[in-house]
Amino acid sequence: MSDGIAKVCVIGAGTMGAGIAAQVANAGVPVLLLDIVRDPADRNAVAAGAVAKMLKTEPAPFMSKAAARLVEVGNIEDDLARVAECDWIVEAIVERIDLKQALYEKIEAVRRPGTAVSSNTSTIPLAHLTEGRSEAFARDFLITHFFNPPRYMRLLEIVSAPQTDAALVARVADFADRRMGKTIVHAKDTPGFIANRVGTFWIQAAINAAFELGLTVEEADAIAGKPMGVPKTGVFGLVDLVGIDLMPHLQKSLTGTLAKDDPYQAISAIPPLIERMIADGYTGRKGKGGFYRLNREAGKRKEAIDLTTGDYRPVVTPASLPGAAAKGDLGALLSVTGKVGAYAWAILGATLSYAASLVPEAADDVVAVDTAMKLGYNWTYGPFELIDKIGAAKLAERLAAEGMPVPPILTLAGERSFYRVEDGNRQFLGLDGNYHDVARPEGVTLLADVKLTSKPLVKTGSAALWDVGDGVAALEFTGKMNALDGEVMKAIGLAIPIVAEKFKALVIYNEGSNFSAGANLGLAMFALNIAAWGEIDKLVAGGQEAYKALKYAPFPVVSAPFGMALGGGCEILLNSDAIQAHAETYTGLVECGVGLVPGWGGCGEMIDRMRQAPGMPKGPMPAVAKVFETVSTATVSKSAAQAKEIGFLRTSDGITMNRDRLLADAKAKALSLVDGYQPPKPPEFRLPGASGRTALDMAVKGFQSRGLATDYDGVVSGYLADVLTGGEADLVDTVTEADLLALERKAFAKLVRDPRTQARIEHILDTGKSLRN
Repeated sequence: MSDGIAKVCVIGAGTMGAGIAAQVANAGVPVLLLDIVRDPADRNAVAAGAVAKMLKTEPAPFMSKAAARLVEVGNIEDDLARVAECDWIVEAIVERIDLKQALYEKIEAVRRPGTAVSSNTSTIPLAHLTEGRSEAFARDFLITHFFNPPRYMRLLEIVSAPQTDAALVARVADFADRRMGKTIVHAKDTPGFIANRVGTFWIQAAINAAFELGLTVEEADAIAGKPMGVPKTGVFGLVDLVGIDLMPHLQKSLTGTLAKDDPYQAISAIPPLIERMIADGYTGRKGKGGFYRLNREAGKRKEAIDLTTGDYRPVVTPASLPGAAAKGDLGALLSVTGKVGAYAWAILGATLSYAASLVPEAADDVVAVDTAMKLGYNWTYGPFELIDKIGAAKLAERLAAEGMPVPPILTLAGERSFYRVEDGNRQFLGLDGNYHDVARPEGVTLLADVKLTSKPLVKTGSAALWDVGDGVAALEFTGKMNALDGEVMKAIGLAIPIVAEKFKALVIYNEGSNFSAGANLGLAMFALNIAAWGEIDKLVAGGQEAYKALKYAPFPVVSAPFGMALGGGCEILLNSDAIQAHAETYTGLVECGVGLVPGWGGCGEMIDRMRQAPGMPKGPMPAVAKVFETVSTATVSKSAAQAKEIGFLRTSDGITMNRDRLLADAKAKALSLVDGYQPPKPPEFRLPGASGRTALDMAVKGFQSRGLATDYDGVVSGYLADVLTGGEADLVDTVTEADLLALERKAFAKLVRDPRTQARIEHILDTGKSLRN
């Protein structure tokens, strides 16, 4: 269906418009980016400047510099007629209805009939936008509300009108889903739609209550953050992140369009302190500071604002929440006496009842509201999932006891939950009082759903094997950060004979926050502290054995990474027959950063890939030099597209834009390899030997002389160079895969015993940051 969109036009090259254009380009689709003419001498300067800025922005809007070449710039005066070349026109100009309507009049005169036209507005109702336009234009018009930044935020709210062409909406939604990686939530044409309506209310309620109850910003964020499943920033930290000056804009747009009796109207006033902060330039991280700031004059001391006096003071860590309240037990949190429980209720009581009142006004069902808040505001649980944790009846009872309105949907639920699992299906409570299956879009397979109807075929302390259908098994990592340890290697050993006997292929996949952060450094540090060298040597050898068993298994193995796939997590990709990566995959061999070298076959696999890479010069040195540069600097890709450019992924490996489609795509890739599958033959290498090692050593010395590498970086790089160049082998010798594995083990064993490596490991465990010793 999305094949009907071959080119997109985005009008408005501000932060949102430019970001939307970048994500279209990330999808591999040409995009025309237009804006006004500000400089008659350089008529495309606004759009061109936006692209240039994005190429320097971090986090990067583009997944690769190659994607930027798909953005063609122009201006509205000279190039508007070119919208006729495009299948979807996205308007992302300033939030002024007069300017939008004037632009639509011009677009209607030049667009092809049947071309989708959408607005990225977050505040103006669709019915107002199409006033004065023809029936044909209104039929092709919809709202596509992206969230900032468009590359990284998965939510897309789509709003259509009764007269909007349903097939056109489906075509845009399918393109945004499959090609742009968005999860689609269909919202009603109401002010703020879903996420911003609930999110703005939640933020305002939390801030107001902190002032009223006399909490510090640290106390407020400790209560309203992790215990409620909200990002660790909490509320005040979140407002700092998005910009405090955004609050008055959202407040103005919502109060101007919401009904006068809407509960938001009663809490919407901006506190005087916040007005003063904005006026003085304290707008959050983008300004001089916000509710928190780094005082550079005091040695980058982190400070927080006093909500009573408006003065900054050093951050004070609040007292820990008691027991279950700290672990997400909302009943326990609400029961805490004093201001902790009072603040929790002030937020949850008001926000959850408000969210519940929006079904069916703003959304057809509870799933839409929960999805919008989880993806639009990064909540771990949606409002109705939070209500289930409290109990709908208990929430309704307390609301009524305190004279607050009880939304009809809470009365409808009564003692029932909004979600349940029945016959292996996750179901939600509908407005008809009946439960309905939570529908997945066509082509979406989730391991979470598989788990509802089956038990693992293999389970160890850190991994499990699942039957995911169609003759494919999935190996899942289950430890903290999906770190890799002996229990993972044990699971691999148990899984291989089962898959060989009963399945066609294996996919390595999970649904955690990251694919894998690499080897379990905490376990390694424990072994180091007791000098259990044999256990460490055993873990390295066991990992090599397990990974090579996967590589040479009698069935195809496809890895499906997402998020971080670092160190050993990267090495498992390199030992797979193929990779189907989520677009947001950040992978690399980072061992040198902790004073080690790759120990699970990464060195040989990278040399093998590099020497086969298109355009790589022949001979023993070019591939080795490229691998050395990549690994010694602990290079990590910033996207799957960049991972292809670096060489972690092959050109034949696949990239999935929508995270929810990754398992299905990986299964399809694995099944495509089944017919006639033969395990690969072990590679043999001709490596540069001593002369190559000398060249690599000279390169490191050059970095050290420029202050780009420390003394110990040089030591670690020396061990890496020894492995990559073949150790004692001469240029004329053939080096086998087994030889390289032995060199990895030898180098790893020496480095892990060095106190400087141990200091690096301990530092990264304590701080999460690399130690440059």
